[in-house]
Amino acid sequence: MAFLLERLKRFKQYLIYIPQVLELIWQAAHYWMAGWCILLIIQGLLPAASIFLSRALVDSLVSAAGQGMAWESLRPVMIPGIAMVGVLLAGELLGSLTTWVRTSQAELVQDYISGLVHQQSIVIDFACYESPEYSDRLERAREGASRQSLSLLESLGSLLQSTITLGAIAAILLTYGPWLPLLLVISALPALAIGLQLNMEQYQWSQRTTSDRRRLSYYEYLLTSNWTAAELRLFSWGEHFASAYQRLRRRLRREHMQLIRRQTLSRLLASAIALLLSGLAVVWMAQQLLLGLLTIGDLALFYQAFSRGQSIIKSFLSNLEEIYRNSLFISNLLEFLALKPEVIDPPNPKALPSPLQHAIEFNQVSFAYPGSDQKTLSNFSLMIPAGKITAIVGDNGAGKSTLIKLLCRFYDPTQGSIQLDGIDLRQFSTSELRRAITVLFQSPMAYYVTAGENIALGDSNTTFSQQELVKAAQGAGIHPKIMGLPQEYESQLGKWFSGGTDLSGGEWQKLSLARAFIRQAQFIILDEPTSAMDPWAEHEWLSRFRKMAYRRTALVITHRFTLARQADLIYVMKAGKIVESGNHDELLRQRGLYAQSWLAQTGELKVKV
Repeated sequence: MAFLLERLKRFKQYLIYIPQVLELIWQAAHYWMAGWCILLIIQGLLPAASIFLSRALVDSLVSAAGQGMAWESLRPVMIPGIAMVGVLLAGELLGSLTTWVRTSQAELVQDYISGLVHQQSIVIDFACYESPEYSDRLERAREGASRQSLSLLESLGSLLQSTITLGAIAAILLTYGPWLPLLLVISALPALAIGLQLNMEQYQWSQRTTSDRRRLSYYEYLLTSNWTAAELRLFSWGEHFASAYQRLRRRLRREHMQLIRRQTLSRLLASAIALLLSGLAVVWMAQQLLLGLLTIGDLALFYQAFSRGQSIIKSFLSNLEEIYRNSLFISNLLEFLALKPEVIDPPNPKALPSPLQHAIEFNQVSFAYPGSDQKTLSNFSLMIPAGKITAIVGDNGAGKSTLIKLLCRFYDPTQGSIQLDGIDLRQFSTSELRRAITVLFQSPMAYYVTAGENIALGDSNTTFSQQELVKAAQGAGIHPKIMGLPQEYESQLGKWFSGGTDLSGGEWQKLSLARAFIRQAQFIILDEPTSAMDPWAEHEWLSRFRKMAYRRTALVITHRFTLARQADLIYVMKAGKIVESGNHDELLRQRGLYAQSWLAQTGELKVKV
C-alpha cells in the first residue's frame, strides 16, 4: 500500500500540467472539444444501457420459449429487443461521429501546438542555440509535442467515458451485493501501482537518452546528407559513422528491450491477481444460481456487467497510465514554452538614430559566453564611424564574430556598453535595431527556393520589383549566373526539390551578398564576404563594393587584406584586443602585424603571421 501511495503522490505532481494542456487544446479547437465531450458522455452511458436491457431481453426470451410465434408471446421480447438494437446502432453511429470530431480536433491542435513551438523557437535567446542543454530541451519539446497533447486528451476523454460507464455498471452490481463493485476496484490496484512505476521508468529512460538519440540523428544526417556525400566517399568515412550509429543503436535497443521485458512481466503479474479475484466472483455467482436465487436473466446481466466492468477497469487504469505518461512528456513542452528570453526590450524604447550621425562605439566591453569562465572580450573599446567603411582583421579566435553577435543583440555585454550616437543598444527596441542591420554571416545559408525569392528574403516585409532584385544581384555579381539558369530569377535552387539547380560555394555567397544588400538597412555587417570567391570574382566585387555601401555604415570582418584595404578605417585585432588601427597606408607605415600580413599575402614577404 505504501508503494501505491508513493506512486500516486508522484502521479499527482504531474496532474498540474493537465489544466494547461486542456487550455491549449481549448484555444486550438474549443467547438470540436465541446462536441467531443458531449459524445463521450453519451457513449459512456450506452454500455450500461445495453447490460440493463440484456436482463429484460433474456428473461423475456425464457418466458416466451415454447409459446410459439403468436404476437402475444413475441411482444414482451420485441420491446427490449428493439431497444437493444437501437442502443447498438447508436453506439456505431456515435463511434463514427466521434472519429470525425476527433480527427478534426487533432488537425487543429497539431497546427496550433506546432505554431507555439515554432514561435517560441524564434523569440528565445540566440544563446539557447549554442547550448547543448537547450538542444536537448528543444528535442524533448518537439518530440511528439502535438501527438502527446492529443494522446493526453484522448486518455482524459476515455477516462471520462470509462468513469461514466463504470459508475453505471457499479450501480447495477450494487443490487447483487456491495462487495462486487469493491472487488472490481481492488482487483485493479496492483495494475495501477505497477503501471505508474513503469511509466516513470519509461520517462526517465527517455530523458536520460535524449542526447544519445540526437547523436543518432546526427550520424544519420552524416550518412544521408548531400552536404557530406563527397567527403564521406573520398575519405571512406561511411563505414566509420555507420558503425558508430549501430553501436549506439544497439545499446539503446538493449536498454529499451530490458525495459519492455520488465514491463511485460509486471503486467502479467497484475493480470494474474485480477484474474484470481474475478474467479471468486464467478464461484459466488455459480453458487447463487444453483441455489435458485438468480434467474437466467440475472446470470446474463451479472456476467456482462462483471466482464464489462473488468474490461472498463483495465481501460480506466490504462487511461490513468497514459495520462501519467503523457503528463510526464507534456511537462517538457510546457517547460519549453515557459522559457523567457533574457535579451528583451526596455519598458520605453528610444527611437533609433536614423541616419546615424556620429558612430557606433564599444565602451570597455567585456563578454564571456554563457557557461564559460573565459572572456572572449575584456575591456574592449572600438569606434565605427557613421557613413564609413570599417574593417577588422585578425587571427581566428580573436573575437571578431562575437562583435557581430553583440551588435545584433544576440547577446548583451557582461560589462560595459555598445552605443549608437551615445545611446546604449539596450535602450532600443530589439526588432527595430535588427531591422536597421543587414548581415552577411561567415557561413551564409543556402535557401532552397527560387533565385528571386532568395534575394527577396533580405527583407521579407517588403515586396521588391524585378528591377530591384536585378540591381542587388548585379551589385553582388550573381546576376550573370542567374540569367543563365533555366528560368532565370524563377529558377528553383538546390537539389532537394525537382528541377532545382545547385550553385558553387562562391555563387551561394554572392547570392547571400545580394540578399544583404537589398535590405535597405543603414548598418551593413559583412563577415568574410569574399572567402568563397576566386580572385577574379573578388576583384570584380571590390570594384562595386563602395557603391553598394555608399552613405551606409559598414563593418567588414575579413582575412583578405585586399578587401580590408578598401576600408576608411582598419582595426587589427588579436586575442580580444585592438592592437593597431588606421587606414591602409598608415598601417603599412607602422610596420606592425598588418604590414607583415599584407606583405605576406601579396607575396612580397614569405612570412605567415
